Amino acid sequence: MGSRWIWNLTIILVFLVQNVYGTGVIRVHNKFRSRRDMIHNNRSLSDFKAHDYRRHFRILSQVDVDLPIGGNGDPTDAGLYFASIGIGNPSNDYYVQVDTGSDIFWVNCIECKKCPTESNLGIKLKLYNPKASLSAKLVTCKQDFCSATYDGGIPGCTSDMLCEYRVVYGDGSSTDGYFVNDIVQYNQVSGNLATTSANATVTFGCGAKQSGDLGTSTGALDGLLGFGQANTSMISQLAAAGKVKKMFAHCLDGIRGGGIFAIGQVVQPKVKTTPLVPNQPHYNVNLKSIEVGKATLQLPTDVFETGDRRGTIIDSGTTLSYLPEVVYEPLILAILSHQSDLKLQTIENQFTCFDYIGSVDDGFPLIKFHFEDSLTLTVYPHDYLFSYHVSNEDMWCIGWQNSGMQSKDGKDTILLGDLALSDKLVVYDLENQSIGWIEYNCSSSIKMKDEQTGRIYDVASHDISSASSLIVGRLLLFFLLTAMLQSLIQ
Repeated sequence: MGSRWIWNLTIILVFLVQNVYGTGVIRVHNKFRSRRDMIHNNRSLSDFKAHDYRRHFRILSQVDVDLPIGGNGDPTDAGLYFASIGIGNPSNDYYVQVDTGSDIFWVNCIECKKCPTESNLGIKLKLYNPKASLSAKLVTCKQDFCSATYDGGIPGCTSDMLCEYRVVYGDGSSTDGYFVNDIVQYNQVSGNLATTSANATVTFGCGAKQSGDLGTSTGALDGLLGFGQANTSMISQLAAAGKVKKMFAHCLDGIRGGGIFAIGQVVQPKVKTTPLVPNQPHYNVNLKSIEVGKATLQLPTDVFETGDRRGTIIDSGTTLSYLPEVVYEPLILAILSHQSDLKLQTIENQFTCFDYIGSVDDGFPLIKFHFEDSLTLTVYPHDYLFSYHVSNEDMWCIGWQNSGMQSKDGKDTILLGDLALSDKLVVYDLENQSIGWIEYNCSSSIKMKDEQTGRIYDVASHDISSASSLIVGRLLLFFLLTAMLQSLIQ
């Protein structure tokens, strides 16, 4: 998605299961362990930014759908994460993108037209066959899930008509199919660093036709796992079933790579929060001001308003961070004013870079974003400046990007991605519609609470890149490697 490094994480889920307690684990993996790994691999800056562009196109474009889906018709691209999850009885493993902004979970199905048959990620693709699973049930348009998804039902619905879906993304790719109910399998934590098997019954899309990028072998996967806010998303279904608290958190280690991605309630460290803007499809927050060094930028007040294609979005799936031109230009001028003798160069027609000897943290200013309820996000020079090796020379490049150069639809949106969020524990509390963060050592552990038992578990960070055989391709992806349940809990 941009010129930034990616993380190896562990996803921890706190489950509320009758007569079962614990937290579930999905191990996360990515191609680049750290910023240094990205640099030494001489990855094209344009490759990373192009990935951000594809993602933003989906975030910031209206979704063209035949019928509204789950109250949120604006799914985001999930090219950064994928997980190996078990589906069905008997279980088969499928590689699915993990997307905290999308609202449905779907996998390619046996009758799929134009589904990719191979992937350049080095994984073997497979098609889900509901007839081969003893626990699979087709969802008809008269069932409650379908009625709720389509806000009252589908006109002309008959008892034998399947509940179908169609999503057209902003980049022109699309997925068509019907909903199925089946068992999804995962591991749950039964103590400190100990796991047991668990599962849940989930309704998801059976993809019968894909088009655009979803039908190509470039970065192809078996499906997409939605963790957005609507009732159709994976996390919403798990929460409704009493499996999880509708909360998740991540901590991205910007120095060593790795970190933690947690689903459930974090009890330590304590995190101060700011309200999420209501009735928004993404994680929008109210930004009040931006400070560079000790000076507050003088910006038009409407820059911070939330509305159609406006506002501030927290998005850990984006590598860089994007600012409207009216914010970007004064911010860059304020940064460079601290080093007026720099000789600037433009790399790959889009990145401002320069030679600099010494500590960037000593030579460049802090940037602080001030939000509602006095929550501040501090971005250090070593976060927004990154080293890049080009023509046998090490240079520093500026990670802030002009959102007006990304797309017409996103030109007025402030999008804060990994560049701003690394080395912070970020907590998304959908139960109370808030989001917060605290600076944290992401290579250490956090404490999570099982609401059913009151037990608290230490959850440590993980970095499993050396154990994975999936370090291939050029997409900026997280790889989630999940230990699957071998026997079902009926």
